[in-house]
Amino acid sequence: MTVRTATLAPRPDRDVPAPPFAHLVRLTDDTGLFEHARHATARRAHGYCTDDVARGLVVASREADPSAEVIRLAECYLTFLTHAQDAQGAFHNRLGFHRGWTDQPGLGDWWGRALWGLGTAAARCPVPWIRQEALLAFALGASCRATAPRAMAFAGLGAAELLRTDPGNGPAAELLADAAMVIGRPGPDPRWPWPEERLSYANAALAETLIVAGDLLDDTPVRAAGLRMLTWLLEIQISDGHLSVLPSSGWLRGNPRLRHDQQPIEVAALADACATAAASTGDAGWHTGTRQSVDWFLGANDIGRAMWDPATGGGYDGLTLHGPNLNQGAESTLALISTLQHRTR
Repeated sequence: MTVRTATLAPRPDRDVPAPPFAHLVRLTDDTGLFEHARHATARRAHGYCTDDVARGLVVASREADPSAEVIRLAECYLTFLTHAQDAQGAFHNRLGFHRGWTDQPGLGDWWGRALWGLGTAAARCPVPWIRQEALLAFALGASCRATAPRAMAFAGLGAAELLRTDPGNGPAAELLADAAMVIGRPGPDPRWPWPEERLSYANAALAETLIVAGDLLDDTPVRAAGLRMLTWLLEIQISDGHLSVLPSSGWLRGNPRLRHDQQPIEVAALADACATAAASTGDAGWHTGTRQSVDWFLGANDIGRAMWDPATGGGYDGLTLHGPNLNQGAESTLALISTLQHRTR
């Protein structure tokens, strides 16, 4: 690993909060997870989306010792996803507050994230019936294929969760292999070791998928490509020893790079990918990336402001030049929880 970052001094775990589920509970009713909030108040008029519900199932399933409240969230999110899935394995994405779908089933990012959530629940949830139902829904969804790299990357991460616990799961192995193929490989230019001409959103998920595909499918070149991509991605998003992630507008090769607005989803994707790289390589140096991701939420960012509200447990929606966007929607709160799940690294 060639990442060069500032050395982080040891820090007691008590300085880092445990993943806060209070605001996620606040945003969840008996149907699903509200997408948007005005500050900490759910905006019911905007309804629910499969994208966020799937991410909710990921974080609820990753809790090693979930409370009854967190298990209830997992139950709710699983039920939502199985309702969103059609008979061919595709998913609706948007459900209005009055419980009517406003779109047709498709294979966009939400399909990939749904499989990520279902694969994680099937592999990790301590509740047997949730594991069983999640596995059935995953198997149906895994019969489909998307063409977009990020949709396939998210689906591949769900497949990887299953393969870690069931190495003989053929559909999961085929899906992960196909995801790695769709993502592609970085070119030879060391100034842009990325398979796309534009860095957009959740970039680290592409690198993480290649890393796990190389590991679980015994493909050393694919794993090396993922590690190369992640090394570069982390290097270009470090400024004065702290994370300064790519903005929501992304970065087109050869164009100037902007600094704002930064989105929590980028930080969460980096935290996951660095934790995966550490597990894959045995190189504890990757934990610096997960620590910097945690610290970004705690205030080690471009403007030195915390990106969450300890009073509510909600994550702020974005980092702007003028400070945090104080709205606490589902995506940012899930990014906060997901990142803090790596707090002991």
